[in-house]
Order: sequence, then structure tokens, then C-alpha cells
Amino acid sequence: MNDLNPKEKKNLQEGIITEALPSATFKVKLKDFDQEILAHLSGKMRINYIRILPGDRVLVEVGIDGRRGRITRRL
Repeated sequence: MNDLNPKEKKNLQEGIITEALPSATFKVKLKDFDQEILAHLSGKMRINYIRILPGDRVLVEVGIDGRRGRITRRL
């Protein structure tokens, strides 16, 4: 019974912000896959007023479909 819950499985990828969009959404180019995904800011980053600008390196939790994600940390 050491199986992880699907919510606990996290696919973390490093990426670079390419474009800032409305509603705290960003286009992120993933480092390993040369793929661009749509990602939003996590709640903790919004609460602590952490600013993200194009060109910043970030850590992204990529969703199951691989097209969307959540920015969890600025590197």
C-alpha cells in the first residue's frame, strides 16, 4: 500500500516564462521538452505577492494532459 494518491504525484519541470497573460496566467517554455504550456500562479505565490516577469526561471507542476500547469516556485 505504498501507492501514491493521484493528487500526490507531481510532475515538476523547470521552465522559462515567455509571455505574461491576464489573470496571473503565463506561457512557459519547458526546459526538457522544448514545449510551451499555459500555467497559472499557485495560491501561495499570489498571497505573498511574488512577481513573475518574462524571462524568469520557474518550477512548474505539469498536469496530466501536459498542456497546462501551476507555477509553484521562482528560481
